[in-house]
Amino acid sequence: MVVVAIGVVVAALTLFRPAETPASAQLLREWPQFNLNAQHSGSTNTDTAIRAGNVARLQKFFEVELPGVADGAPVYLAGVTTPSGVRDLLFATTRPGDLLALDAASGATVWVKHNPAPSCQINPKGDPCFTTSSPALDPNRQFVYSYGLEGSVHKYRVGDGTEITGGGWPALTSLKIDQEKGSSALTLVTARNGQSYLYATHAYYPAGTRRNQGHLTAINLQDGSQHVFNAACSDQFDQHFKPGGPDCSVLENGIWARGPVVYLPETDKIYLTTGCCTFDPAQHQWGQTTLALRPDGTGNRGDPLDSYTPVNWRDLNANIQLASTAPAILPTPANSSIRRLGAQAGKDGKLRLLNLDNLSGQNSLGNLGGELSQLDLPQKSPVFTALAVWVNPADSATWVFVASITHLSAYRLEIDPTGQPRLNEVWQKAQNGNSPLVINNLLYYLRPNEIGVLDPLTGKTLWRDSGVGPVHWQSPIVAAGVLYATDENSRLVAFAVDRKRP
Repeated sequence: MVVVAIGVVVAALTLFRPAETPASAQLLREWPQFNLNAQHSGSTNTDTAIRAGNVARLQKFFEVELPGVADGAPVYLAGVTTPSGVRDLLFATTRPGDLLALDAASGATVWVKHNPAPSCQINPKGDPCFTTSSPALDPNRQFVYSYGLEGSVHKYRVGDGTEITGGGWPALTSLKIDQEKGSSALTLVTARNGQSYLYATHAYYPAGTRRNQGHLTAINLQDGSQHVFNAACSDQFDQHFKPGGPDCSVLENGIWARGPVVYLPETDKIYLTTGCCTFDPAQHQWGQTTLALRPDGTGNRGDPLDSYTPVNWRDLNANIQLASTAPAILPTPANSSIRRLGAQAGKDGKLRLLNLDNLSGQNSLGNLGGELSQLDLPQKSPVFTALAVWVNPADSATWVFVASITHLSAYRLEIDPTGQPRLNEVWQKAQNGNSPLVINNLLYYLRPNEIGVLDPLTGKTLWRDSGVGPVHWQSPIVAAGVLYATDENSRLVAFAVDRKRP
């Protein structure tokens, strides 16, 4: 095991590098946001360096201590021109609000930017403010975005960390920084018209006053303009609420899933899910609801374009929130009577199948129920992670992988003779795990003190390692033939197939 200290020259720290990959291997050159893409599918066959035939040879080739816990997932970009040469970089946001640019071959710090909130304390707990957010890369790969604890998203050049200011940057996302937590990963979407948007969402701090309102800030990357959708008092659109006004008397309705916003190109809409507490469409309150909006963050006169709310939404307010996950976009077979499907899990331990063209099944906004199907997860275990969606290249079947606090389970999308879609459980394992990934037809998971790879068809363990520490919201990534993960011990750990000295 090689432990690398922060601030040492990068070249001196590259003690081990992955072995040369076969000439036939394809390498993923970028991992631009949480769970890879705007659907947060966590799935790709682009990187083929790690495969079923060599996965058993995965081993740690470096670990590095970070200046703080990176509670989200890193992002990755190859071939970045830096003051010290062309490097492959990882970017990670720490709880104190730092953005780190790290050499992907050694973990050494290339540059760091600090975005704390001076003297910010969680109201009324008094603990320092923090974030569990993850950064995102601009579509042109020239800039990286990160949430700062003073309530803004910052924009930096990838090579040297120069901050871009003016023209809307830094972009304001909260005026209640001691009450509203920037929980979720930043999300980037390029809409049908070619315009790109960056999304930041807010919920409440644990043990805080919860005198906050969940909201989405959609930032136009072309001109820095923004729209705000408030899940409480949505008629007050484009308002950042603050003490003393403008404000809303209804509280919470937080948006806090790890990957909070997903985009479906076929509908040109974004989808997101809110949590506790108030659902009252007549009063523009959208708690415990899956919502559809335009890519610019707007709906109709402040209300969403479409909505799904469980019939038992009041029961979910007993801290059994729907918002612990975002919808997952499911590729749909041609013989399905429903063309665009989504899967929605939650803290109630259920997995719902939704029609993304008609969320409530009633062709109108603000109704209750309407899910296509609903099934219990193993032990009705709560889900706090993003769902991974994989299309098996052998038969084009769509699979959904769900990691709850007690089980990792696999579901296959099937279409009955009448064209009705349903999710059928194929296997389950009695182990928890953070947001799973399917890379080159291998299922990756991260859990406390363990990282591993499974056969997605059977759940059989193909490889595992105890070289990680405790984890909270951390999620792994796989890029350029390397498996990366952060942990609660303030470490970044990298695994690759074989290793050799340079």
